[in-house]
Amino acid sequence: MWRAWFAVAAALLSAGCGSIGQPLPPALHTPQRVLDLSAAEHGDKILVQFTLPTRTTENLLIQKPVTAELGIGPASTPFDLWEANAKRFTDIPTAKPAVKYEVPAAAWIGKDVVIAVRILSDKDRTAGWSNQVTLSVITPLAPPAGLDPQAVPEGIRLTWQGAAPMYRIFRRVDGDENAATLAETDRRTYTDTTIEYLKTYHYSVEAFRAAGDVRASSERTPEAGITPKDVWPPPVPTGLAAIASPGRVELAWDPSVAPDLAGYNIYRVEGQGPLMKIGEMREGPSYSDHGVVPGKTYRYAVSAFDQIPNESERSAPVSIQAQ
Repeated sequence: MWRAWFAVAAALLSAGCGSIGQPLPPALHTPQRVLDLSAAEHGDKILVQFTLPTRTTENLLIQKPVTAELGIGPASTPFDLWEANAKRFTDIPTAKPAVKYEVPAAAWIGKDVVIAVRILSDKDRTAGWSNQVTLSVITPLAPPAGLDPQAVPEGIRLTWQGAAPMYRIFRRVDGDENAATLAETDRRTYTDTTIEYLKTYHYSVEAFRAAGDVRASSERTPEAGITPKDVWPPPVPTGLAAIASPGRVELAWDPSVAPDLAGYNIYRVEGQGPLMKIGEMREGPSYSDHGVVPGKTYRYAVSAFDQIPNESERSAPVSIQAQ
């Protein structure tokens, strides 16, 4: 009996075993190529940026530190000659995924260069050079000078001096660590209309040129700060008209267009004396004066005010005889 049981067990064991395939070759752990290399001239440096690969050519996660080698050489030459003659840089930081690296530009001013990078494993294995970037290196652009922010009714107006084809404006709000790009312009002035009163803003400007393979920018100006305050009244009301009705005078005028308009002040005087405030209107550009005496002549004017309140000048006065 035990012999039969042993035979059945042996058969079941044999059926459950799979065949052993061919042994896999050991992984080489070669880092993938960089595909997002970019380069631009900034001041008197060439700034190179790229992202380190996270996987190998076998699609395995990279487990060990890698090194990077940057090459810069003349453009318009066969790539094998570029590779043989390109100047190499190997002190590139690779501790963080996003890599930024600067190279002095003086050796290539007035020349077109090709820039590429390759990543090497701890065994110096590489998948090859990255995408190739062509850059026309020019004489460094001078930074703008005399940046001056001034509060104006529209916001903050910036002015500066310079001779570049384009400028890039940066803004940092008080408390923020880094400045953000605000705008680009081909003028030497810009008005920031997106400000809030009583906030402190810090501005800086750089010159730049971008045409063909030229991608160059200057150093930024030192930051210039300003805390704008609302000292700007609404526009003076216009079109004031008066109509006399029994026991009252009806006033109407054109609206004063201002984003922070709060209302209107109404002024009146009997005869030719100084105008005195008799009321205000917050709902619209009209007012009904019931405090008149029939037969007497009155002179009226209106002004506009905002939330602060800043008050405008008074409108042109109108005269009318009450009924």
